[in-house]
Amino acid sequence: MALPQWTLDVSVSDKRGNIFDRNGKVLAENISVNKISVIPKEIPDSQREAVAEALAQILNLDKGKVLQKISNKNLQEVLIAKQVDDEKAAEIRKLNIDGIIISEDMKRFYPNNTLASHVLGFTGIDNQGLDGIELAFDNFLRGIPGRISTPMDAIGRKMDVGEDEYFEPLPGYNVVLTIDETIQHFAEKALNKAMVHSKPSKGAVAIVMDPKTGEILALANRPNFNPNNPFEGPQEEWYKAWRNKAISDSYEPGSVFKTITASAALEEKLVGLNEQFYCPGYTIVSGHRINCWATHGSENFVQGVQNSCNAVFVTLGQRLGVEKLYKYIHDFGFGQRTGILLPGEAPGLVLAESSVGPVELATNSFGQGIAVTPLQMITAVSAIANGGKLMQPLIVKSIVDSNGKVVKEFKPKVVRQVISEETSSTMREILKSVVSEGTGKAGYIEGFDVAGKTGTTEKYMPGKYVASFIGFAPAEDPKVIVLVVIDEPNNPETHFGSQLAAPVVKSILEDTLRYLEVQPRGIEKPASVVVPDVRNMKLYEAENIILSNKLNFIIEGNGDTVFDQMPKPGAIVEENTQVILYLNAEKIQEVVVPDLTGKSVKEATEILNSLGLKIRIKGSGFAVNQSPKEGTILKKGETVEVEFRPKEN
Repeated sequence: MALPQWTLDVSVSDKRGNIFDRNGKVLAENISVNKISVIPKEIPDSQREAVAEALAQILNLDKGKVLQKISNKNLQEVLIAKQVDDEKAAEIRKLNIDGIIISEDMKRFYPNNTLASHVLGFTGIDNQGLDGIELAFDNFLRGIPGRISTPMDAIGRKMDVGEDEYFEPLPGYNVVLTIDETIQHFAEKALNKAMVHSKPSKGAVAIVMDPKTGEILALANRPNFNPNNPFEGPQEEWYKAWRNKAISDSYEPGSVFKTITASAALEEKLVGLNEQFYCPGYTIVSGHRINCWATHGSENFVQGVQNSCNAVFVTLGQRLGVEKLYKYIHDFGFGQRTGILLPGEAPGLVLAESSVGPVELATNSFGQGIAVTPLQMITAVSAIANGGKLMQPLIVKSIVDSNGKVVKEFKPKVVRQVISEETSSTMREILKSVVSEGTGKAGYIEGFDVAGKTGTTEKYMPGKYVASFIGFAPAEDPKVIVLVVIDEPNNPETHFGSQLAAPVVKSILEDTLRYLEVQPRGIEKPASVVVPDVRNMKLYEAENIILSNKLNFIIEGNGDTVFDQMPKPGAIVEENTQVILYLNAEKIQEVVVPDLTGKSVKEATEILNSLGLKIRIKGSGFAVNQSPKEGTILKKGETVEVEFRPKEN
């Protein structure tokens, strides 16, 4: 009981856990800033107003509110400001006023700015999670605050005798995502181009998934935001930018949904691949005319899928009937949340079976009158691609402690077997033909069998459309599946998914397959070579050995002896890779410090790391000072301290 009366505890901010991509690249971390507190009893009454004015001026606060806080002598400590940069903290230190406490604080920092913003979310002023993974895993990411305990006298003033006790804060757990930072870049780059080309009023979505595991490799939305400053701009625009359309917004999938109806009809053996149909450009159902987008005439089932013919799918829906079609709708996961570990997931909208008449059955069969989320759609088509297994979508791989020990692991989970492997194999071949011969030709990639399906839906407002395309590759053994949805495109030339969304999917697939080193068909992969050790050899000997191993070389430095090389001996590389031969033993360990003025934190970090130097970050924003200065010669592995400030300062 007595202890709180003779000690003052000042809290020390806990260190929030980092968020990493699947390969260990940092997507969210902490930077050290400052927290300003005041002990009211330490401030003499005669100085109280002057202290309030000085703090308010430095911290851009209301003087009256600061004065009110520091005048409450019943409180041991009052918080004045959090997340204060070092420059302002230094100004406050210069005031040299007893009773003002400057302690360490943490600020959340996202080194890639807008990248994966809807997955990561953001934090508030107290570093609590407010959206995305930051919110969903807040209990894991939060640490335990520390404290500084200071002896006090009988009337609550700090005593000069005695020592402060420091109780170190405990860090939170780290979260490892299924997201791949590089594939996320591919998706966002392609989506940016789509925004310029399509000019959609309601934005766009891109999701990249491993169809066999359900792991989400990339998820991007437009509009997006910068989690370093999520409250930037007019307040009415915040919620539009924050909204994760990929999981929170439902849309009519249109012809992409035909993959579900076709799979159901094949599984129930209600249609043959060569069975003939006739499309006059429309179908009459219970006196209602349901149009097809074109008059296809005579066609077999496979051609009906290639042509995305509504008439064929109305017939399939009628053969299935409401009960069987709805069985597959529910088995593929529509009308229910997938359970992804992100906040704000919508269940979509499926009419009650009792409300489905002949017309609703007909329109549902080709993807109208049913609303799905993009995540539901890509998860369902992944089941068609992977052998018939509906997978639980995964966004988090594991939770690890600060020592790298796994605390919790999230493994791929099969929800249910929806269709047989035989039906899945048949559908892969049919969807491959959609890209090679049908409406999905804009998704074709040379050297790969791409399977896919286009989708174009007119909203219940004339002239407003949703254009989409889903594609996976290689068709025979899918490694990656991509869905792109463009909401209300304003392209004067077209509104079709085949022309707007398919090229975006192609771009993402092409980049991702290359990155994953999936070998194109008919193109031989260069042979691998083990890099030989040519260190301490004469230059002419090293050159001969490098060339005889089918490698190339470049030379750095002067001299006739190789002191070091890159890649190192034993590395496995492709033929014709360049090996750097260093000829000066002293200079290869020395680096000239560059001028970092004006660089962002990410840019400065990349520049220094590329030179073999480390960085110590102070503040946030853009570089204004550095130590040591430009031109200083350091040894590799040494540290450059860089001070950053926001652009407005």
